[in-house]
Amino acid sequence: MNPIQTLGLVLGAGFSSGLNLYATVATLGFLERFGVIHLPPPLHALSHPAILAIAVVLYFVEFFADKIPYIDNVWDAIHTFIRPPAAAVLAYSAAGAAPAEWRWAAALLAGGVALTSHGTKASARAAVNTTPEPFSNWILSFGEDVLAVWLTWMATVHPVATTVIVVALLALSAYLLFHLFRFARRAWQRLFAV
Repeated sequence: MNPIQTLGLVLGAGFSSGLNLYATVATLGFLERFGVIHLPPPLHALSHPAILAIAVVLYFVEFFADKIPYIDNVWDAIHTFIRPPAAAVLAYSAAGAAPAEWRWAAALLAGGVALTSHGTKASARAAVNTTPEPFSNWILSFGEDVLAVWLTWMATVHPVATTVIVVALLALSAYLLFHLFRFARRAWQRLFAV
């Protein structure tokens, strides 16, 4: 892979891992397994049937956990310690042919991108769970799954476009996080003002 392809994969897989790690791993694995793309050699393990089976099973667990208000918050809290490090490992492996300092830079970049997308997802879910109806939670969950799979695919075939899209998504995430934290602060102030 050339540096542009690697950057696109690092950013795309990093962002999508923050949304849904298991969908990202399964998508990369299936794309490699069926010859749609050719991942760097250190990532070939993602196409192994055992890895694919685990990723698919965990995806389905997450699929259902993500649809239940408050369960999704617990799931996201646990995955704060799983998604960003896993994105860093994927990026480190994707940059397999690069010198060590570039591999570590890719890992740090992907981990930070995953933490940002994960933080935005978890914060948005916490805000949505304050509404009594479940449909907004379901719509967000389906949207996150579709975005994770689509962005992972985009990262493998259109790395430059993926880089631009991820930069735009990071700017949107920063905007949303700013407003979600303001919303949370006002909610806490109202709660403790009584």
